[in-house]
Amino acid sequence: MPNFRLTCNSRLLFIQILVACLWAAPALGDVNLQGESVQGGLIFGKAVPGSRVTLDGNELIVSAQGSFVIGFDRDETGQRVLIVSAPDQADEVVNLDVAPRKYAIEHVDGLPPETIHPDPEAEQRIRDEAAMVNTARSRRDPQTWYLTGFAWPASGRISGVYGSQRILNGEPGRPHYGVDIATGVGSPVYAPADGVITLAHPGMYFSGGTLILDHGQGLSSSFLHLSKILVETGTNVHQGDLIALVGATGRASGPHLDWRMNWLDRHVDPQLLMAKLPLPEGQAGDSR
Repeated sequence: MPNFRLTCNSRLLFIQILVACLWAAPALGDVNLQGESVQGGLIFGKAVPGSRVTLDGNELIVSAQGSFVIGFDRDETGQRVLIVSAPDQADEVVNLDVAPRKYAIEHVDGLPPETIHPDPEAEQRIRDEAAMVNTARSRRDPQTWYLTGFAWPASGRISGVYGSQRILNGEPGRPHYGVDIATGVGSPVYAPADGVITLAHPGMYFSGGTLILDHGQGLSSSFLHLSKILVETGTNVHQGDLIALVGATGRASGPHLDWRMNWLDRHVDPQLLMAKLPLPEGQAGDSR
């Protein structure tokens, strides 16, 4: 049976693409930056080993080899100031202007109120689960597992995109922060990159079966609406490892994988990261 992940050639291609992008980028002095300062975007950086790097005065995690990562939120605007202080060198200042994006907005009216607002009993559960997610994403591991490169975690068709939002009965809903891959219940979900599992929950109110995978330096992936979780919290995984099965759990209207990414407290767009890698074809399913 064909498998888009497991061939040595495909894995090598993923690694080569990311490494080439990271280290063949135009140099800004002694700093290499690859990526876009755009809403939902990521920038991967490489500085002189031993450098101190700050973003708007906040110190970033930098590996012993000088690698670091920066992310931009969906609605982030303005200019970010990156300062790289290399040993025995003058500080290098890079101004990053965050470019705006246009998002799909859908108006839905005439819905019963109970479909928009959870009942009071569910509200406490939602708060407790949000705290679990925040704790899982608070990990600040200096490891650079993300340097293995990224592969799509599932095959199927794109049925939902980052940044889209519904206006329900005139009230703005929470934006969609992931990319939805529609496929059948029980379809495999693979680790898109190396990392460690920081949350494995079988059934959250909104997201159903939920996994969070830390890729290092505050960059993490979340996988929502899973029907079955195959790994435990604390498990180290490698790109291509089978970690879960697709489902329609939580508040999902059809089977799909909702893949989300965060850098620290910012929601970033996985699809931007995968722009140069085609989505593997698979069994189509319903959108969320």
